[in-house]
Amino acid sequence: MPTPHNTAKAGDIAETVLLPGDPLRAKFIAENFLQDAVQFNSVRNMFGFTGTYKDKKVSVMGTGMGCASIGIYSYELIHMYGAKNLIRIGSCGAMVPSVKLGDIVMAAGASTDTNFAHQYHLPGTFSAIASYDLLSRAVEAAKANGFPYVVGNVLSSDIFYNDSDERTAWTKMGILAAEMESYALYCNAARAGVNALSIFTVSDSMVTKEEMTPEERQTGFTNMMKVALEVAANV
Repeated sequence: MPTPHNTAKAGDIAETVLLPGDPLRAKFIAENFLQDAVQFNSVRNMFGFTGTYKDKKVSVMGTGMGCASIGIYSYELIHMYGAKNLIRIGSCGAMVPSVKLGDIVMAAGASTDTNFAHQYHLPGTFSAIASYDLLSRAVEAAKANGFPYVVGNVLSSDIFYNDSDERTAWTKMGILAAEMESYALYCNAARAGVNALSIFTVSDSMVTKEEMTPEERQTGFTNMMKVALEVAANV
């Protein structure tokens, strides 16, 4: 059923949905990778499309930035539209020297400085982790294509422009990279009993200070997109 944020009707959205933060990246994927793609949403310019990839029905929809935004879109996709496999494809900032610009990072887990999980009234700290089935398929797809990748824990932060440098504290705990959405996605998926995975391309490095251009961020993440689509085609 339509929501305040999504005008799709029942059946318009596939059970497997790719979730780029940037709605223009959703449009790029629909135009360049999906067959017979049809747009199902443009509310707030948060574009969503459904088509096929290797004869499998797949959707792609933007989610915006931050846990609050992806929290809304992923919740609606799961509970209003029946999504079962949600694959975030986004950018991240490397926090350790071993993770290089252009590498693929697969988030086995997501740590956070947000308070997103307070809603569950848990008597402790929730560890937000990926679906092992999706993660293992993504690893195999990256291996098969010879793409450089790393698997580990990422930081889902509420803060992009941080007034203090907390990187060292997080890297001491093995955090590989920073982004802004995965913790909320993994929480929503866990609570609903569905599958979720976040896959990133390293767009900048907090270590070397290298960074991609906005154009490269929008269209230059094709290795990550191919991995996500291979997962989508086989679940």
